[in-house]
Formats: sequence, structure tokens, C-alpha cells
Amino acid sequence: DRMWHFAVSVFLVELYGNSLLLTAVYGLVVAGSVLLLGAIIGDWVDKNSRLKVAQTSLVVQNASVILCGVILMIIFLFKTQLLTLYHGWLLTVCYILVITIANIANLASTATAITIQRDWIVVVAGEDRSKLADMNATIRRIDQLTNILAPMAVGQIMTFGSPMIGCGFISGWNLMSMCVEYLLLWKVYQKTPTLALKSAKVEESELKQLNVKKESDTKPSEGVQLIVEKDVSGFEPQQEKEISCTARIAEPFITFRDGWVAYYNQPVFLAGMGLAFLYMTVLGFDCITTGYAYTQGLSGSVLSLLMGASAVTGIMGTVAFTWLRRKCGLIRTGLISGVAQFACLILCAISVFMPGSPMDLTVSPFADISARLFESEPLPTIASPEDKPEMVFATGMPNLLNGSTAPANSDPEMSPEPVPLISVSLLFAGVIAARVGLWSFDLTVTQLLQENVVESERGIINGVQNSMNYLLDLLHFIMVILAPNPEAFGVLVLISVSFVAMGHIMYFRFAQKSLGKKLFLCCTPDPKEIADSSPPGNTSTV
Repeated sequence: DRMWHFAVSVFLVELYGNSLLLTAVYGLVVAGSVLLLGAIIGDWVDKNSRLKVAQTSLVVQNASVILCGVILMIIFLFKTQLLTLYHGWLLTVCYILVITIANIANLASTATAITIQRDWIVVVAGEDRSKLADMNATIRRIDQLTNILAPMAVGQIMTFGSPMIGCGFISGWNLMSMCVEYLLLWKVYQKTPTLALKSAKVEESELKQLNVKKESDTKPSEGVQLIVEKDVSGFEPQQEKEISCTARIAEPFITFRDGWVAYYNQPVFLAGMGLAFLYMTVLGFDCITTGYAYTQGLSGSVLSLLMGASAVTGIMGTVAFTWLRRKCGLIRTGLISGVAQFACLILCAISVFMPGSPMDLTVSPFADISARLFESEPLPTIASPEDKPEMVFATGMPNLLNGSTAPANSDPEMSPEPVPLISVSLLFAGVIAARVGLWSFDLTVTQLLQENVVESERGIINGVQNSMNYLLDLLHFIMVILAPNPEAFGVLVLISVSFVAMGHIMYFRFAQKSLGKKLFLCCTPDPKEIADSSPPGNTSTV
């Protein structure tokens, strides 16, 4: 999964020249899909057995990545023929097919994350909240460790091999890892019998465990409701059939509405919104930032090393989370993490005005779109080997740093003239350093959701949270689509820093409402932390 997230942005930049347009369209489709289907995916997670959800989403995700990798191999292999057939429209169809299948893989990945990281882990941890925090941090460390190794592996393959070899490697690796993950999930399920239970009794016990004051009246199951309705209206079979058909059509829309209403009524609503606002940013190792760095002359190998460094700081963030939680409490940990992240991102804002920055407000951000749409230029593809030395980057940076576009006999480590790297260095220094605060803050909000959402709503609430995340992610992709040229990237950086600040202001409001005047007493644990050592009857809310 991490290999694919890293490689897909590089593949799309390779396919579409040095423009970020195609990567932005891909991000727009992914964000829009999760925004619309997040609550429905979460509701599907709630209504089905845990093992079925985990296995189905795992198979769909990996199968989609394998298929997408095969299609990309075909495109890279026959790119010249595809460009000439039907005036390039066949290549456009291939682009659409790749983005569609990759989007399906992301939706399946969303379902997997909800069921494993938001549901299974709570059940496995039981009533021990400290164990839950440690497990959250451990899972994130594993995630960041794979974020180091996976991009490094595929980056070196793409740099010293070819993109086609990289596609083949990713497809083969996903096929092998799918079998291993499937067996591991089955073993965890067998060793934890409570994972097979989704009853009202389990829900009530978890409510006491999470210290949430809610009504203990449980609603009858869906099956009981259907039986009662059928008995009452049994003398009108035709009318009952028509109503059930209408209800079935309206069910996704009702689920969408109910999910967002339930999310708004959660006590941790502002904390979730604060996390969502952090997604309105280009200051992360997503396809936009990766594509931008690629257009500035950084090779896949260098990008993989930078992503590995960000994963190391992310692991440091998980360590900081567990330590701060024990010393200051969960809510204050989020506040401290937010301040640390914002302080690091100031470096990114400064980088916009430093030497080497491509920002140029005199360049129209719509020049790239108008040239492609209104001047009847053919859709770009990978440059042929003889054309690669003539490519010029927006910053004037020599092409020798980009191993994927330089001639095979050139030395990527040598440059005939000094290259101003101050701007890009400050940019990535800020992004990498901010990962400490970012992942500590992310773990804080994740555990707040785990501790304050009832089991029967856990899937749909986390699905809506993912939708909120992707809603802000959608806006940042729209920004890039409107200004895809590297000269406008500096403006996007400044907007991103502003949205991060607004997100942490929302979290500060949540923390202030929860702790009041005790907010700045960092050595005092949260009320919820004190409740951990109290009898189950002594409950309190955030």
C-alpha cells in the first residue's frame, strides 16, 4: 500500500510530462469518492462481521493495485503506439482507467483502515486505555517503518531500472503480501474471540469502558424491526413490497445524512474538524508535493530518501505521543503537538521567499490548462530518450539531478554550475520536522474518537471523519488543478500553513471546553485519565 501511494504520483508525472495536472485530477477523484462514500463504507463496516469486512476490503484493495500496475506496464511499454492511435484518445482512456482502478483501491484501503485501526484495535485492547494508546502508537510505527522501506525500494528500482520494472515489482509484491496479510488477519481473529461479537451487551460494556454518558437503551436489531413491520403489514403484501423497494433506493442517502448528523453530535466534533483541516495542505508527502519535487529535478531515489526521513520523524512523533500522554494527559498532548507542528511549518512559509523558489506571480496559473485544452496540443507522454536532455525545468535547475529523465551515461551527482537549493531544502526540512507534531496530533484525535464513539456507530463515525478529511483534501486538489504550474506552488504553501493554523485553533477550542482552566496545567492528567484507575461506575465525559 505504501509502495503504491508513493509510486502512483511519480507514474502520473512520468505519463503527463512535468505538469501536476494529472496527479491533481487523481487526487480530486480519490477525495471526492471518499467524501461521498465515506459514511456508506463505514455503515457497511458496522453492519457486517469484522472478519468479512477485513478480508473483502483486503482482497479488493490488493487486486486493484495489481491490475492497475499491469495496465501501467502496458502504457509504458506501448506508449508511442497509444499516442498515435485515435489522435491520442486511446491513451486518454488508459489514463481514466488507471485513475478509476486506483480509486477503487483507495476506497478498499479506507474500509481496511476503519475496521482494523478504529475497531479491531479497540476490541483487542479491551478496557486498558494505556494499552490502547501503546497499540495505536505501535501500529503507526509499523506504518511509518513501511513508509521508509517501501518507497526506498521502489524509488531505487525506478531510478536505476525503469518505471515499467517498478510497476511489475509493485504488482508482484502486492500479490504476495495479500496472502500474508490474509493469514495474519485470520490468526488475530481466531485468537481474539470477542472480535466475533457485535451485540448490544458488548456495546453497553464498551460504553462503560470508554466513560461516555449515553442512554443505555438499546434499539432492536434491524432484523427484528423488519420482522415486526412484516407482521403488521402482512395483509398488504403489494404495498409492503413497494415501500421496501423505495426504502432500499433511499437507504444510501439516509445513511449519508444520519452519519453526518451523528458525527456533528459527537463530543469530539471540534477535535475531528481540527484534524480534517490539516488535510488542506500541500505540505505532505502526497502526490502533489512528490510531483512538485519531481518537476524541480529531484529523482525518485532522492524523493524516496526524503520520504524515509519523514517516516523517521513520524516514528519520533509516536514516541512523543506516548510520553506526553503519560505526563500531560491525552487532550493536552494534542495541544502541544499542534504547536510543535505549526512552528516547524513556518520554515515552509519562509522557503517561498528564498533563492531557488520558483514562485512567480506574473506567470498565469491557467496557462498550462489553456494550452492543452484550447490550442489543440496533443496529450503529453514520456519523452523519448533523445528528447530528455533538452527538457528545462521551471527553476532553471539542470536536469542532472533527475535520474529518471537524464541520459543513462550521465552522472546524477555532478552539476556543471551551482544550483540554488535553499528554498527546496527549507521546504522539505519544515515538512519533515513537522511530522513529529503531526503524527502525535493524529494519534491524539484517533484515540479520542476510539474512546468516545460507541461500537455500533464506530464504523460510520470514522467513515464520516474520513469524508471530512477528504473534503479538505479535495479543496487542496482543486487549488492545484486551478494552479498546476510550479510557479504558483509558493502561494499554495502559504494557504496550507493558514489552514493548519485554523485546524489547531479548532482543537484548542475543544481542549478549552473540555478542561477549562486546567488546560495549561501540563503535569495534571485529564479527568478521563483519572477515571482509568477508578471503578467502572465512576464515569466522566470529555
